[in-house]
Amino acid sequence: MDQLHQLHTGISILEMTYIIASVLFIFGLKMLSHPLTARRGNALAAIGMAMAVIATILFHQKEGKPIGNIGLILTAIGIGSIIGWVIAKRVKMTAMPQLVSFFNGMGGAAAALISMMEFPHISPGLIAKSGMANGQVLAILLGLMIGTVSWAGSMIAFGKLDGRIGDMRIKAMKYVNLTILTILIGFIIYIMTRHVQASSELTPFVYIMFLISVIYGVLFVMPIGGADMPVVISLLNSFTGVAAAMGGFLYNNQVMLTGGILVGSAGTILTILMCRAMNRSLLNVIVGVFGGGGQTHVDVTGSVKEISISDAAVLLSYSKKVVIVPGYGLAVAQAQHICHELDKLLEEKGVEVKYAIHPVAGRMPGHMNVLLAEADVPYEQLIESDEINPDLPNTDVLVVIGANDVVNPAAEDDPSSPIYGMPIIKARDAKNIIVMKRGMGKGYAAIENMLFYNDKTRMLFGDAKSTLQNLVNEVKSL
Repeated sequence: MDQLHQLHTGISILEMTYIIASVLFIFGLKMLSHPLTARRGNALAAIGMAMAVIATILFHQKEGKPIGNIGLILTAIGIGSIIGWVIAKRVKMTAMPQLVSFFNGMGGAAAALISMMEFPHISPGLIAKSGMANGQVLAILLGLMIGTVSWAGSMIAFGKLDGRIGDMRIKAMKYVNLTILTILIGFIIYIMTRHVQASSELTPFVYIMFLISVIYGVLFVMPIGGADMPVVISLLNSFTGVAAAMGGFLYNNQVMLTGGILVGSAGTILTILMCRAMNRSLLNVIVGVFGGGGQTHVDVTGSVKEISISDAAVLLSYSKKVVIVPGYGLAVAQAQHICHELDKLLEEKGVEVKYAIHPVAGRMPGHMNVLLAEADVPYEQLIESDEINPDLPNTDVLVVIGANDVVNPAAEDDPSSPIYGMPIIKARDAKNIIVMKRGMGKGYAAIENMLFYNDKTRMLFGDAKSTLQNLVNEVKSL
C-alpha cells in the first residue's frame, strides 16, 4: 500500500508539474508577441522547461521503477547546455538566422532519434490490429518522417544562409519532391497495415524511411532561393514542433505534447501569414518550388543618380516626415545603433520618423524587429508594410538601408520576375528616395531593381555603418 501511495503521489506531482510547465509555455509564447515583454516570456518558458525536466527525472516511473541512467542524462544535459550557451553568446546578430536553423534542426533530429529508438521496442500484437496500426505506431512514423525532414532541411538552410551551399534549379524538382513524399506516405501505410508478429521484422523499413526522409529534406530546401528563406525557416520550425508533439503522443507526456503543439501551430500560422506576404501558396513551399528562376535580364531605363552626405543631411533635416526601410545590409553592417541615433537627431529637429518593416525583410521571421529592438528603437516606430504604404505618398524622404527585394517594383510591374505578386513596401510612392548600398549589386533574389533608376531616387554608396555615422555627424553640424 505504501508503494502504491508513493507511486500515486509521484504521478500526481509529475502531472501537476507538467500542467504548470504547460501554462508557463503558453504565457511565455504570449509575451513573445511584444519586445517589451519578450525577454520575460522567454525566461518563463525556460523555467517551465526546467521544471518539466527536473520533475521527469525525479518522479517519472515505468512499471513501478524510477527512471534510470541518471548520470548519463545529467551529463548529456550539462554538455548540451554548455555548448548551447557558448554558441548563443558568441553568435553575431547577422548570423542569428543560421543559429535558428541549426537549433531547429537539432530539435527535429531529436524527434527522429526518438522514433527510431522506440519502434523496435513496440510489443508484438500492437503493430497491426484488424489491418490498422494503433496510434503509437502512427506517432512514431510521423515523428520520424517530419523530424528527419526538419533536421535535413534545417541543415541545408543553415548552409545556404551561411553562404556555403548554393541553389539547385531543376524544373522537374517539384515532381521529384512530390514523388518522394508519396513514397514516404506509402511506407507509412505499408508499415501500419502489415500483419506481423514482431516489430523487428519492420525495423529495416523504418531505417529506409529515415534515409528517404533525409533525401526529401535536402531536396525540399535546395531549390529555395530569392527572398523566400524566412518562410522556409518558419515552416521547418513548425515541422519540429509537430515532430515533438508526436513524441508527446508516444510517451503520453502532456508537457511535451503541449510544447510541440504550441511550436507547431505558431510556426504554421506564421508560415501562412508569410506566404501571404510573399504571395506564395503553402503547397509550393512543401514541394520545394519556392523562389529563383524568372527573369535573367531586364532593359534598364533611366540612370543612377548619386547624392552627397551633406545634401542628404539637409534633405532629411528639413523634412516633415521620414520613413526608413531597414534590410539585411543594415544587419550585416551592424549599423542599427547609429541608425537609431540618426532618427533621434531628426526627431529633435521636429521630423517624424518611422520604420517600414516588411514581413520577410532579412533572413528569418522578425529579423528587422529583433535587430531594431536591440538598438532600443521604440516598438511604436516600427510599422508593417501594409499599414505604412498608404502614407508613403505623403512621405518627404524614404531611406532604404540595405533592403532590396522588398522595395523592388518588379513585384508589381514584371510578370516574368520571380518576386512578381509579392506585396512590397511601395518606396517609389515617396516624394524623395535615398538608397544606401555598397554598390549596384543585386539583392538576394538576384534580379535588377528598377527603383535605383527612378527619377526620385538618389544613391548614397558606401558601408551602411560608416555612411550613417557620417550622416549623423553632418546632421549635428547643421
